[in-house]
Amino acid sequence: MNRTIAIVFITASISFSTSSIAGPREDLLAQYAVAAKSSGFSAERGQTLHTRNFNGGKPVTPACTSCHGSDTRAPGSTPIGKSIEAVAVSVTPSRYTDPAKVEKWFRRNCTEVLGRECTPQEKGDWLTFVMGQ
Repeated sequence: MNRTIAIVFITASISFSTSSIAGPREDLLAQYAVAAKSSGFSAERGQTLHTRNFNGGKPVTPACTSCHGSDTRAPGSTPIGKSIEAVAVSVTPSRYTDPAKVEKWFRRNCTEVLGRECTPQEKGDWLTFVMGQ
């Protein structure tokens, strides 16, 4: 009887511990993967998205680097000079942990840079890129 209880307890502990490994960022990536019907995200595509100039958005923000800079580990600044924390997770570990904020900023920044909302694939690629920085 005690052995059965111990096995149940160990099994439950393992289940709870593995479910806690995935965090808010991983949950977001999983949601984007489902929405994009994607088999995976690419940090390389995310980096390209981050550094590429687009014509559809605002003229003062043709690329993510317009505000965030090319070094993801360094702080950026808006066109009016407001400071922006580094986008690299290694520098700003609390970034991308609030799904509502992540969506708010994707909506705003993608519209300003690309002239449209980012696709789930683009969001997943970019998030994968900055998570590795």
